[in-house]
Amino acid sequence: MLAVIALGGNAFAREGARVGSPEEQWERVRLAANDVADMIGEGFDVVVTHGNGPQAGLLAERVGDYLSLDMIDAATEGWMGYLIANALTNEFLRRGIRRSPVIVISRSIVSKNDPAFQNPTKYIGPIYDKGTADKLSREKGWVFRWDSRGGFRRVVPSPEPMGIMELDLIRLLLREGYVPIAVGGGGVPVISNDEVSGVEAVIDKDLASQVLANAINADYLLILTDVDYVYINYKKPNQMRLTEVTVDELEKYYNEGQFPPGSMGPKVLAAIRFIRNGGKAAYIGPLGRARDIIRGRIGTRIVR
Repeated sequence: MLAVIALGGNAFAREGARVGSPEEQWERVRLAANDVADMIGEGFDVVVTHGNGPQAGLLAERVGDYLSLDMIDAATEGWMGYLIANALTNEFLRRGIRRSPVIVISRSIVSKNDPAFQNPTKYIGPIYDKGTADKLSREKGWVFRWDSRGGFRRVVPSPEPMGIMELDLIRLLLREGYVPIAVGGGGVPVISNDEVSGVEAVIDKDLASQVLANAINADYLLILTDVDYVYINYKKPNQMRLTEVTVDELEKYYNEGQFPPGSMGPKVLAAIRFIRNGGKAAYIGPLGRARDIIRGRIGTRIVR
């Protein structure tokens, strides 16, 4: 059995989507390592992916004059891949798991004509109050939108991933028994025509994870984030959590606009596409509870 485990960038951040201290980052990544080791213990081969929204936003704020967004994407792949690989190595040694993680700095192919370049929706960076957001918008030309977590966050273009350039390498690593850490932050967005060139964007890691999962014929897609379930009518008096839902029912809710494009929307869309393209089941639930999620104790399970 093969599972792609997608770790949310916000799940590694403090409240307010802010990147914590190095000690806090190590503490959060240990939860992810436990999840991956638990899945291997359940008999799965795994590929690990991760988001980078808070981390990319932090770098853009601090060194954005020197690095383009595609460079920042590559930097966060290395940054977070390093954290995850170290945590996995330590957890595997502790449990006697004879596997080794390998970081694959991945490039995701996008179209230069993708309409997302004219309509930024991908949240990066921390949550700001309105005054600070307005100031940064004037000074840097950034675009901000309201985040349901309670404030304003920068949004950037998030084009659709159409393929993964390192796909053959990821397949090879799986065959040889390694644990690939791939398409971090959705991968570095590149356009591939006569030559390969990066573009200023951040790809959604859930959609890139789905493209990867279907390409390697994964059985399951497990999206670990900072929420316990997928909800409809979220934060309304008639809020209802979804425990198990068919892909047809979930797609109906998605088309009704139940899931915001900057937060739960891409996760739900990734789950729908994964099932539609041959996956057996997808799961969305909290970081640190992977074993409980696949056993139906928490989280949302999406089935055919």
